[in-house]
Amino acid sequence: MRIGPYILANNVFVAPMAGVTDRPFRQLCRQLGAGYAVSEMVTSRKDLWNSLKTSRRANHDGEPGPVAVQIAGTDAVMMAEAAAYNADRGAQIIDINLGCPAKKVCNKWAGSALMQDEPLAVAIAAAVVATCEPRGVPVTLKMRTGWDAQHRNAVRLASAFEDAGIRMLTVHGRTREQGYKGQAEYDTIAAVKAAVRVPVVANGDIDGPAKARAVLAATGADAVMVGRAAQGRPWIFREIVHELATGVPLAPPLVGEVRRLLLDHLQDHYALYGEFTGVRSARKHIGWYVRGLPGGEAFREQMNTIEDGAAQLRAVGGYFDELAASHGDRLPVGSRVEEQTEEQGA
Repeated sequence: MRIGPYILANNVFVAPMAGVTDRPFRQLCRQLGAGYAVSEMVTSRKDLWNSLKTSRRANHDGEPGPVAVQIAGTDAVMMAEAAAYNADRGAQIIDINLGCPAKKVCNKWAGSALMQDEPLAVAIAAAVVATCEPRGVPVTLKMRTGWDAQHRNAVRLASAFEDAGIRMLTVHGRTREQGYKGQAEYDTIAAVKAAVRVPVVANGDIDGPAKARAVLAATGADAVMVGRAAQGRPWIFREIVHELATGVPLAPPLVGEVRRLLLDHLQDHYALYGEFTGVRSARKHIGWYVRGLPGGEAFREQMNTIEDGAAQLRAVGGYFDELAASHGDRLPVGSRVEEQTEEQGA
């Protein structure tokens, strides 16, 4: 896989998810096999660039390259300025968000709402490309299949985006109207792949090696992108990469490894957000890690009462120690209930 001058480690990517794929999570997914990761979406509004939320989203300290930043907005000039701002601060790839279905984003006509205004969407793509090309920064784009079932226009837009200079397209196999409900469909992604020459990435409902292989076969896509299934299961990337390469499944991780990964993740999380905010925002990650595991729901409720980092780390370590003592060294494979808030989807 290549994006402009950048050769990627493999064709299994982690999806940008607002409120989830911050720098600590991206680094963890890359460590565990993801070939590529894109930041949470960064606003094109200048007045918010110096806000604490945006500065955290734009923090790439120590992150392995290529550093990819997703930008969101509704004005071509502002989006071009946002691309320049991020490129001048270290972004090596700029990704345009036409995929987020969140109401608070779409109500401002950003994200997937832009698919309703094709001339504007193409104008934004062209403006961002014009700004980034002289800097040697390739531009990619993530979109849905369309606004609703009656207006699936991803194929038409994909061709226009390719003509505008977009170097890679990611398609989530749902309309904006669907949000994350129902099943993703891959026929539209296959049609996009057939219509363009640039790499196409398939996204939607990819929850393991078997689904990744099936989606690649069904769509002809060059890569797959994993979102919700990586929450609390960041080792999914090495599982997919290994099985696609060898045909042999990996065993579940050892409880001790998961314990170490989560504790390291928490400490990186605190370092980015500070202890007060970090302890509270880490609760969702901890809940995802223990989801479907023995005693996980009760532990999740207990975790929501803890308000300092040291106590949170002790509780997490103790939970996994007890899990190993009662269920053995290998992580039990339990049922996983997928959750998705509007904030997460990009």
